[in-house]
Amino acid sequence: MARRAVLAAFLATVLGVTGCGALDSSSSPGDSGGTLEKPKIRVSMMSTIDTASFWLAKDGGYFQREGLEVETTAAATGQVSLTKLISGDADIAYSSYTPFFVAKSKNVADIRIVADASSAGPGSTAIVAMPSSGVKTVADLAGKRIGISAPNTIADTLTKSVLADHNVDASRVQWVPVPLPNTAEALQHKDIDAGFLAEPFITQAKRSAGVVVVADTASGTTANFPTAGYGGLGSFVSSAPKTLAAFQRAMAAATRDAADRAKIEPLMVKYAKVDADTAAHTGLLTFRSIVDVRELQRVPDLLLKTGVLTAPVDVATMVAK
Repeated sequence: MARRAVLAAFLATVLGVTGCGALDSSSSPGDSGGTLEKPKIRVSMMSTIDTASFWLAKDGGYFQREGLEVETTAAATGQVSLTKLISGDADIAYSSYTPFFVAKSKNVADIRIVADASSAGPGSTAIVAMPSSGVKTVADLAGKRIGISAPNTIADTLTKSVLADHNVDASRVQWVPVPLPNTAEALQHKDIDAGFLAEPFITQAKRSAGVVVVADTASGTTANFPTAGYGGLGSFVSSAPKTLAAFQRAMAAATRDAADRAKIEPLMVKYAKVDADTAAHTGLLTFRSIVDVRELQRVPDLLLKTGVLTAPVDVATMVAK
């Protein structure tokens, strides 16, 4: 009961991220070093384009060649995904990094980062507005209503960082929670003056509403900023090292092969629920798998700077080897 009470309090204060055709794999079988401790695992997943490497690993047989059977459970947000991990409904969870670090900082759970997923590539995340809004530059955002998926998310973090880079006081901004799929409509109805979007929603909003990009949020302080990854609990990491290694090898191989866009566009259609034309024109995040501790440390450092965290978090102590 105590654990549930802590988790409930955590969920009340931290909001999550709202945000195939035949595959040809060239990965070689890995050496699992013996029988896997847990040959069947469950992974909590979201429908976002930066999970394409995972779906390539699953649909393309990468996990199977490592002797690993992977089931998935759907999560609407990063916070829901994290909740499934903490409750035991998943062995590994995909999420933006913000919920992982907030949970760790609040001692809600012993979160370990088991694999990277993506970093913000040029044009993959942005602040957008309607051409008639009067918002042309970042400076114009002072005192305006900006739509973000939720407070204390990667959308919030990236947007505030861009404002700081341009000396715009974030405290003068009115932050309006808007789900990413609804942002274009909110802009058209003038419910907000500008909004944060990630791909494929940027491409979709340009086509459906004629929005224009005010600022690329994968620039300045947040250029190549780590956005999302896969986490597990310390108990899983310590009890199933061979299983974890098998997962990491499969993800590394699939991430390498995801550089071939022809392999992942069908997966974007199948799992991110976009049409083929949008998939072909969407600006992609940078797919990653191996965790770079120095790069990932940028995330909690920025969260501390923007007040999301109240104490430093050492990434090195969280990374599962």
